[in-house]
Amino acid sequence: MSYFIIGDIHGCYYTFEQMLQHWDSTTEILISVGDLIDRGNYSAKVVQKCMELSENYPNTLFLKGNHEVEMIRHFRIGYNKMWVDYCGLETLEDFELSNVDIDKLLNWVEAMPLKFEADRLLVTHAGLADVPEPYNENSDLGVVWNRAPLMNIGKLQVHGHTPLKSDHPHYNDTSNSWNIDTGAVYGYGLTGLKVDNNGSVTEKIFVKVDPRDILPDLIEFS
Repeated sequence: MSYFIIGDIHGCYYTFEQMLQHWDSTTEILISVGDLIDRGNYSAKVVQKCMELSENYPNTLFLKGNHEVEMIRHFRIGYNKMWVDYCGLETLEDFELSNVDIDKLLNWVEAMPLKFEADRLLVTHAGLADVPEPYNENSDLGVVWNRAPLMNIGKLQVHGHTPLKSDHPHYNDTSNSWNIDTGAVYGYGLTGLKVDNNGSVTEKIFVKVDPRDILPDLIEFS
């Protein structure tokens, strides 16, 4: 099978639904780079959709992003003021209005892996840097939080996390990596990257954000 990799969704449910129309579930593994929640209007709908997909399609994989990590800390460790004040309050309100089963949600989110790796491909949320503990999800330079330059690992890297605020993803030749976070929640759009078994990009898909998904004060692009 080949791969269909989707960038940071951030609660943009209707945009995500449009992107899924480009997924061939019979021939492609669907991979999300994480950050399903926060900022957009429909965090609950996005997570519920992803959980449904993972239950019905074995060829789906949803990676853990830093926003999922912060949400887990809030529920499992204690009140996470930074997350709540920054973007979590609206997410919590949306979960309550949508009658989300928090225990089921947390069990699913906690089980999210930090990477997908094949012979010619590595997918993470923030990208792999040359650091001692790249898969420590609490490390600022790990694959959940990293914004440092990526290392070239001899295979294609695909990641999100750092919003490009653009209508196209960015390729870095030095690290052989694609950043596919095109800033859907800021009014730009969601990017999907199709990659074959040889680690070659065969198609780039950009879906302009659906206006229903975002608050007017987040829009930077029209």
